[in-house]
Amino acid sequence: MLRVDAARQTGGPAGQRTGFSSRLAPEDLLESLRGGWRCDAVSVAAGGVLPVTLSGYVVAVLTGLGTWEKREDGRHVFPDAVLAGYVTDLATPVKHLTAPRQADRDIADLLLGTRLPSHSGGTVAYVPTHSSSAN
Repeated sequence: MLRVDAARQTGGPAGQRTGFSSRLAPEDLLESLRGGWRCDAVSVAAGGVLPVTLSGYVVAVLTGLGTWEKREDGRHVFPDAVLAGYVTDLATPVKHLTAPRQADRDIADLLLGTRLPSHSGGTVAYVPTHSSSAN
C-alpha cells in the first residue's frame, strides 16, 4: 500500500503535486500518485494493485504497475499506472471507478473507503495478499 499525505506542491515543474486531494481531477490525481517512491519496484509490480491510503483509509487504487523507471535519485516511477478508482468525500466516501478494465474497477470498489492499517515504516508498506496457512 502507498501511504500518502494531503496533496502539496513539489519543488518540480509548476503545478506538480504529490499526495491525495479529493478536489483534484482524475488525471491530476493519477499524476500525483504514480511515482517518485523509494520502494522495491519488483514487489510493487508483483502485487498488481496498489491501494493508496490517507490516515489508514483507502482513498485511491492504482493498477497497471507492470513497468517502472528508476530515477537518478533512486526513486521509482510507474509511468503506466492506471487510476482504478478514488473517493471524493472522505467523511462519507463517494466512489468513482475509473479504470478501463472491469477487473480493476471491481478491486477498486472492494478497497475504496476501507481501513488498511499498516505497521511498517516508509511511504510504501508491504502487506501479504493471501495467508500462507491456506490449505
